[in-house]
Amino acid sequence: AYANTAKAIVEFEPVTMIANKSDIEECQKLCGEKVVVMPLRIDDSWARDSGPTFITKGPLIAGVDWTFNNYGENLNFSYKNDALIASKVTKHLNLECFDAPIVLEGGAFHTDGNGTLMITEDVLFDPKRNPGLTKKEAEYILTKYLGVENFIWLIAALEFDDTGGHIDNLACFTPFNQILALSENDSEDSNYERLQENRSRLNYAKNINGKQFDIIEIHQPTYQEFLNERMPLSYINFYMANQSIIMPVFHDPRDKKAIETINNIFQDRIVIPVEGLSIVEGGGGIHCITQQQPATN
Repeated sequence: AYANTAKAIVEFEPVTMIANKSDIEECQKLCGEKVVVMPLRIDDSWARDSGPTFITKGPLIAGVDWTFNNYGENLNFSYKNDALIASKVTKHLNLECFDAPIVLEGGAFHTDGNGTLMITEDVLFDPKRNPGLTKKEAEYILTKYLGVENFIWLIAALEFDDTGGHIDNLACFTPFNQILALSENDSEDSNYERLQENRSRLNYAKNINGKQFDIIEIHQPTYQEFLNERMPLSYINFYMANQSIIMPVFHDPRDKKAIETINNIFQDRIVIPVEGLSIVEGGGGIHCITQQQPATN
């Protein structure tokens, strides 16, 4: 699934995949010649979370290196290599890197590119990530490092999400003053109440100019298990490439409707479905394994 994602994206923009040195040959074979494979020591596979967040100012590009501690040390394996990925990637690219003084992952927030940021309280105020951090302090730091001024605060909503509640499973901005939100209509579903709470909060969400966002709901995928636990499946965990949307599908009857919804929103892009179950089995999604790098002017 990783290789299929890379091969889908590389038809629209350059792709560099990082991999341990011992995996380079196999990785290149699976991904094909168009994908550049870069040797780098890694522990896991979530470029969104442990890689740099790229920021721009005019023609300049830099990276933000958030402190990474394996999701509040929630996963029982070493993360010392992953904690260095952001600094190593920015150094490889000869970019300035800003070290942010909070524990955070790239999949924990979305921005609309125009001053508004969306994030979950559960992640940023996790006592195993940022003990004692206040909302005022958090907003100051996010403003300083990302240039945002307007905040939408949601809550974690998907059961058995190892990240503790990343936004990239729950909601995302579109370029059309819209927010795409994961939804559930069955009140007996274990995700129902928290998804409903987020929907209520989004009703009041406004952009930097005070205009309300249009909220578009997309129903969560059907319940599926892996190793006797519910998988945190989401159609919103997609990657927005140049001229395309690379979105996950799950061998689910709801896939068709989800693809139609994404097609209707992004009529200027080609929607490419990629099998996503195997990525979720590892703990994430298509958005989690990718990180966009702005083009240089």
